[in-house]
Amino acid sequence: MRTRGFIVLGVAIVVCALLRSAIGPVSVDGAIKLALSMPAGEILAFRLQSVLSAAMLGAALGLSGLALQSLLRNPLASPFVLGVSSGAGFGVAAVLAGAYLFALPAVTFGGEVGGAIAGALITLAIVAWLGRARVSDGGDHGSGASDPTALVLSGVIVGAIFSAATMLLEQLVPHGLRGDLLSWMAGRLPEIPARSALATVCVSVAVGWIALASQAGALDVASLSDDEARSSGVDLGALRRKLFLVGGILAAVAVAYAGPIGFIGLIGPHIARKLVGSRHGALVPASALAGAALLVSADAVRQWIDLGTGRLPVGVVTALAGGPAFLWLLRSGRWNR
Repeated sequence: MRTRGFIVLGVAIVVCALLRSAIGPVSVDGAIKLALSMPAGEILAFRLQSVLSAAMLGAALGLSGLALQSLLRNPLASPFVLGVSSGAGFGVAAVLAGAYLFALPAVTFGGEVGGAIAGALITLAIVAWLGRARVSDGGDHGSGASDPTALVLSGVIVGAIFSAATMLLEQLVPHGLRGDLLSWMAGRLPEIPARSALATVCVSVAVGWIALASQAGALDVASLSDDEARSSGVDLGALRRKLFLVGGILAAVAVAYAGPIGFIGLIGPHIARKLVGSRHGALVPASALAGAALLVSADAVRQWIDLGTGRLPVGVVTALAGGPAFLWLLRSGRWNR
């Protein structure tokens, strides 16, 4: 089953990458039209950079979603649903607004990535605490679990608060920067990615992948009760701190690079579980591959959609597709099987 699952994921990524590379504008009789044809030279290199950006961001979000689901023992957890993406977005907006208001470089306030990481980790800590509080009231002090409904509601509310705070900060900056922030908040893949930023995402994905893969056995055991995990010699405190950092930092790096992109971190690990099973030795790479395939496919889809004002932000496409999928998971209860 695992081999077949990885073959499916590999084929999906290749097909989506080919489609994304082939879809684009061409000149026909002096007019620019959308066509499906494989370009060459600089145009192909340009599109391959977009494919690489989408694949790396999707992998980061897929791994982040898996880390958060393992941390909270809740398969409905993801950076977007828990408000982590909104918190990271607020951190980036705060850094940019501070840089403008005080006429200082953004690095003075930690830079965009630093602001995103701080916002993501603070948000995750708040939501995790709120989600656990309800379980504690029921007397299950040692389970380490979280109530799914309380967790989702906490994430939605905290995320909405940070989104509102981000919009408030937008009013403090000039119109040019405000427009950039608005389009960035919709979730966008840079058409010409900065090599330094793309390298940061690639390194983050590699480190996150290694960190989770190295703990695959402990993650399998930790999915049981706390008592069983401890009796097996798993240091739950250290493991959860690592998951907290990996999940938060990967989400923050993705947000700093492309803005809040929803539902990839939720749906990716679910697809991976269906294809390769629940053992983390296979689930870690499969979640990264599934996230990559989802975001590359979303980028390919948005290339076909032209409303007369340019291409849709990729975050709009993922929200339109992922929102109904999340509601279906929540309603059907399949996430808990």
